[in-house]
Amino acid sequence: MIRTLIRTANPRYLQINQNVKRFRSTQAGKVLTVDTMHPLIKNAEYAVRGALPIRAEAISQQLKKDPSSMKFDRVVFCNIGNPQQLNQKPISFFRQVASLCDNPELLKAENRSIVSKLYPADAIARAELLIKHVGSVGAYSHSKGIPHIRENVAKFIEERDGYPADPDNIFLTQGASEGVQRVIQMLTQNANSGIMIPIPQYPLYSATLSMVNAAPVPYYLNESKGWGLDIESLQKSVDEARAKGVDVRALAIINPGNPTGQCLTEENIRDIIRFCHRERIVLLADEVYQTNIYQPETRPFHSFKKVLMSMGSEFADQELFSFHSTSKGMIGECGRRGGYFECVNIDPEIMEQLYKLASISLCPNVQGQIMVDVMTNPPVEGDESYPQYISEKQEIFESLRRRAVKLAKCFNGLENVSCNDAEGAMYLFPQIRLPAKAIEAAKSSKMAPDAFYAMALLEATGVCVVPGSGFGQEPGTYHFRSTFLPEEHLFDDFCGKISNFHKEFMDKYRA
Repeated sequence: MIRTLIRTANPRYLQINQNVKRFRSTQAGKVLTVDTMHPLIKNAEYAVRGALPIRAEAISQQLKKDPSSMKFDRVVFCNIGNPQQLNQKPISFFRQVASLCDNPELLKAENRSIVSKLYPADAIARAELLIKHVGSVGAYSHSKGIPHIRENVAKFIEERDGYPADPDNIFLTQGASEGVQRVIQMLTQNANSGIMIPIPQYPLYSATLSMVNAAPVPYYLNESKGWGLDIESLQKSVDEARAKGVDVRALAIINPGNPTGQCLTEENIRDIIRFCHRERIVLLADEVYQTNIYQPETRPFHSFKKVLMSMGSEFADQELFSFHSTSKGMIGECGRRGGYFECVNIDPEIMEQLYKLASISLCPNVQGQIMVDVMTNPPVEGDESYPQYISEKQEIFESLRRRAVKLAKCFNGLENVSCNDAEGAMYLFPQIRLPAKAIEAAKSSKMAPDAFYAMALLEATGVCVVPGSGFGQEPGTYHFRSTFLPEEHLFDDFCGKISNFHKEFMDKYRA
């Protein structure tokens, strides 16, 4: 009130205010436009939700209004790892616990006889325990996440790796993506700060770097060696970037890989840790697909934390952030937005800054936190829900593995297409050698050649994939990424549509 009186009594303030009003009154149109918005946001791109998915959604809406308007009756969204969108069944125990936490009235004594007939005893007990520690799911929690759940995450990490984990070094997040964005934001001191990202990469990384104005430092995965990672490639990327004055600070690695589906060997992980330690580079380990392992006998999952801890005191100062999520694995609870990251060997003052950053958003959503709890602390042998839990989990896993093999076989059977098998994750990333006429047609349409192919596939079949240009690829090569999440009983038809389209496309543009 006092400030308002001072301003209105000041002739200079009144004159400036009148000038601003006069200026605005002479301008036509909107104040906020693509010309006046934040340029860093405008420059960010996110291919898995880009032009092709937008067109796919438009077609999907069109089919609802007029089912006969296309040659197909549904759009198959293979552009994103979203299992339940393609009718993957939720794990029963997880949903039972979540529903009881959402509706604690069911746990009152007067309802117990009815509830005990609908819910297994261990789901009821888990919900009661969580409500005791959570309170209401509609209330804010601790900014780092509910302490009880962070304790369970720490126990999960200890059991997985065989080394201690501190709940105070764990932050629960809105999916793994929020954690990645938060850490990259923390690492970016100025526009000269460089983050190493794989090519191909998940566009979360390039988009986040664009939005914080950091420098991407690409390193290439070797397609001819199953999308392997060699240290020479890393060294070359670092040396070239630093020669240009880039302050290379961190290495982001996705294991198992997205979009490529590879799974790193333990020795390869050791080499990467040695490289980062030698070059003074922080490790960002995106491990959200750690249970999507389809060749466990030959390519098991090894966490970066476990390998780092096994390498002795020489590496005790190597900084590591590792990320996990409830969206992947056999869970597929993408919409719950549950995740966490663990901080290893991070400066205590940076931990305080991360806490401050988390506090600005108040807390991660509590339903997502509950899903993290049941993911990291599922039913065990002897629990009433264990047989059903194991059966559901195994059924999803075996189906994913069969679909991965079937789709790779489909792609490898296409003319001018080659595809590595999926060792992990939910995707295949085949390379396609496009005819010169198709490349020319793409240029005429002002599209990347692989985007031209992917759009033609969508319009002809309703199958939505993401062009490799959205992930990055070796110059002169063309790819696309597809999930293998469509329902298994529809898979033969799904593969058949792709095969028929591809033959027609190649015939149309054949030299």
